[in-house]
Amino acid sequence: MVGGISMGNGMQWSNALFNNLFFEKIKSLDTQLFLIINGNHNAVFDEIMYRVSDTIFWFPFYVLIAFFLIKQYGRYSAIIFVGVIVLIILSDQVSSHLIKNAVQRLRPSHEPSLHGLIHLNRAGVGGTYGFVSSHAANASVLTSFLFFTLSNKLNWLKGVLLFWVILVSYSRIYNGVHYPGDVLGGIVIGFSLGCFIAYFTKKFYGNNKENEAQRSKSK
Repeated sequence: MVGGISMGNGMQWSNALFNNLFFEKIKSLDTQLFLIINGNHNAVFDEIMYRVSDTIFWFPFYVLIAFFLIKQYGRYSAIIFVGVIVLIILSDQVSSHLIKNAVQRLRPSHEPSLHGLIHLNRAGVGGTYGFVSSHAANASVLTSFLFFTLSNKLNWLKGVLLFWVILVSYSRIYNGVHYPGDVLGGIVIGFSLGCFIAYFTKKFYGNNKENEAQRSKSK
């Protein structure tokens, strides 16, 4: 013990200081990158990015995906649709309620120190907390799930889905409601959940197909 402070306590204090400085540096870089992306805007992209962030705008795209799923899986597509519904609900609950309320990181649109520095699109300021981005999480969870359930013949659609995730995620930063770290966190959460559920959905689908084949042979 030196000066009333044990070596162990000294190490804990230094580690805490290092972690605090490290995360503050990450947050500073995140803010700087946000301001660069958000600061590059014009009237045309304002309208485009507003639409990109609107879930209803993508309805025809969802219909197209449903068409290809039904075409590939037939009556078994119901299993895939159930998987998609479970995924979206799970992703939204985890990102919107669990993580945001636990972390409580203010959106840039609610950050007092950024007042007057950001460009807010007409979508508005959004909710109070921004980590993680629910838009990025939901787009990523659907994309990762479909990436492993769609046929290899539809690789072009998988490419479109990946581009869609990037576009939606970018729009959240452009519109002034999320930091890059928020959307990155959402992407990680979404892809993790999507891959996890896709594995069990395909397993369930495979077991059903196998059982059906065995029943056909026994007739």
